[in-house]
Amino acid sequence: MNAPFKLRPYQQEAVDATLRHFRKSDESAVVVLPTGAGKSLVIAELARLARRKILVLTHVKELVEQNHAKYQSYGLTGGIFSAGLKRKENLHQVTFASVQSVSANLDQFRDEYSLIIIDECHRVSDDDSSQYQTIIDLLRQQNTSLKVLGLTATPYRLAMGWIYRYHYRGFVRSEQDKPFVHCIYELPLSYMINRGYLTKPELVDAAVSQYDFSALPQNRFGEYAEKDVNQLLSKHQRVTRAIIEQVMELAVERKAVMIFAATVDHAKEITGYLPVHQTALITGATDQNERDSLIQGFKQQQLKYLVNVSVLTTGFDAPHVDFIAILRPTQSVSLYRQIVGRGLRLHEGKQDCLVIDYAGNNVNLHHPEVGEKKPNPDSEPVQVFCPGCGFANVFWGKTDSDGHVIEHYGRRCQGLLEPVEEDGPGAQSERPEQCDFRFRFKECPHCNAENDIAARNCHQCKKAIIDPDDQLKDALKLKDAMVIRCAGITLSGTGSKLKITYHGEDGEELSESFDFSKPAQRNVFSKLFGRRFANSQAPREFGRIDEVLEMQALMPAPDFVIARKQKHYWQVQERIFDYQGNYRKAYET
Repeated sequence: MNAPFKLRPYQQEAVDATLRHFRKSDESAVVVLPTGAGKSLVIAELARLARRKILVLTHVKELVEQNHAKYQSYGLTGGIFSAGLKRKENLHQVTFASVQSVSANLDQFRDEYSLIIIDECHRVSDDDSSQYQTIIDLLRQQNTSLKVLGLTATPYRLAMGWIYRYHYRGFVRSEQDKPFVHCIYELPLSYMINRGYLTKPELVDAAVSQYDFSALPQNRFGEYAEKDVNQLLSKHQRVTRAIIEQVMELAVERKAVMIFAATVDHAKEITGYLPVHQTALITGATDQNERDSLIQGFKQQQLKYLVNVSVLTTGFDAPHVDFIAILRPTQSVSLYRQIVGRGLRLHEGKQDCLVIDYAGNNVNLHHPEVGEKKPNPDSEPVQVFCPGCGFANVFWGKTDSDGHVIEHYGRRCQGLLEPVEEDGPGAQSERPEQCDFRFRFKECPHCNAENDIAARNCHQCKKAIIDPDDQLKDALKLKDAMVIRCAGITLSGTGSKLKITYHGEDGEELSESFDFSKPAQRNVFSKLFGRRFANSQAPREFGRIDEVLEMQALMPAPDFVIARKQKHYWQVQERIFDYQGNYRKAYET
């Protein structure tokens, strides 16, 4: 049967990429499409093409219903398995289900499925006992070649980072196992906006007071305790009133406003400042029938303001929304993009969507770099070329006024190297390997291999690597040892000897020399300092002292230096670079 819809070019590309991947591999895959790109159409087309049983999972009934409706529009019949929709059908070739309902009725899913499609797959955790993983494991028992495909607009989780390991454009997102192995297709938000598939977001800085949540403690997910947020907000009621007054003023020219509040108490306060007959409040405690009624009233433009607390970020579709007011803090780029995405769908007469962030979240909507947590507020995504393979990495870093990278926090090159093709019968193409160049590393004392700065065991010889915290703790116990927090270094040369002086933050000094007339000592210096030269962006091997002195401004300083007392001098024994641990580094508060 022909599809009733003509897929947009990128939707067809996503379908083709999926077919191509699963014809050659059983490894799990992710397709990344921005909110409003029509993931349900991609799902419907894949379901239409399937010849065996497939299961389409998501976490909210609205998405179950939406995905099912798109499939039915092909003139095909699929089942729904969702307690929230009061339907439990599992005998069709294609079943659209909520993960909660399937997880609670595993005994009804003993058939052999060929494919699981997970919508909003950034919700899949790496916990083996999670609902999603339990379902996948069960279906794999029936079919060891089960394919798992995830679709999402935001392929990352705050505490986890990226949800997949390898990107089809030839780079690595993570060296650790993730819920998905490959990202096989990705479409940037800017592509959708520039080509008129989505409404342009008009990002405006708050013109009145903002909340300052920066002093509040965060949990491991980067979020704040409701009690702490309420306590802070209760002291700033004037700020909330001023914000809502501005929102109402700006909303005069707007059709529909969604306001995202920090807590239930906060949402109630906000609602109290808005016109009663034009406003709806929805929280997790709102009765389901009342919630459905309020949402319908908002969609039919009987209500203008919709205030909510963490319940309308996915599976909610009101294309006429043209004003998003963010009054809640979040460190989650995923959540932030989902919030803004509520206002980016096209609608007749809609020119743009006004987005005002009153919580100072400082999220880059178009270029979120979330593989690692942002090291500090001044960091921005920077491009760093690998000296080994030439790959253009994107890391957190800092630039000068001319845009040149002066510092970055990358550890290992993200580039993927294509395997060497082997000829002959039975030869198999191997998975591409990650480039092994490390911008930051600690050396194994047993085999000298370079390891990640957090490694406990050497990746090459597998032996234990001494933890820097243990090194420092042990040295601090010794009466004949000196440990300095290094604030910088100076270099000087006499004849063939290069002297390095390490300066402690309290004025202490330690020094050591390298004799450049001896190849072994030149090599040691190049390994320690040249390998990390220019913040590891341009590693060098130094053959002469004058070369080193000319470039001393770009020489790295270790974070700690450990020395042991000899008869008449202190002998440097350890230099700890790229330290990440419990001890304070120089000038840290």
